[in-house]
Amino acid sequence: MPELPDVTVYLERIEARCLGRVLRRLVLLSPFVLRSVDPPPSAFEGKRLVSTARVGKRLVLGFEDELFVIIHLMRAGRLRWLEPGAKPPGRISLLVLELEHGSMVLTEAGTKRRASLYLARAAWCR
Repeated sequence: MPELPDVTVYLERIEARCLGRVLRRLVLLSPFVLRSVDPPPSAFEGKRLVSTARVGKRLVLGFEDELFVIIHLMRAGRLRWLEPGAKPPGRISLLVLELEHGSMVLTEAGTKRRASLYLARAAWCR
């Protein structure tokens, strides 16, 4: 599985740059990336990132109040870091996690959108 080192590096960089930071907004630029209905994206606003993990090929970001963002990058999904105020890249951007010191953007090249986002509560993860 050649993609697993990429997932590990993403987690290391997210931990170094974002752990302990507050999420200002979770912005869905493509509604099709979201594959869950509860909790809503607004539930994550103002919550601090407290943990990261990998479950298979998925990135799991744990926030306060036992809320989780689960991202499956698939083949063409990438995460990009943007400085505060920078605009996400055009049509390839699917999701923006706006933190207090910059933004993490989920992008996916190609025409088929396979990357996915699940928003979950702790009860779902057990």
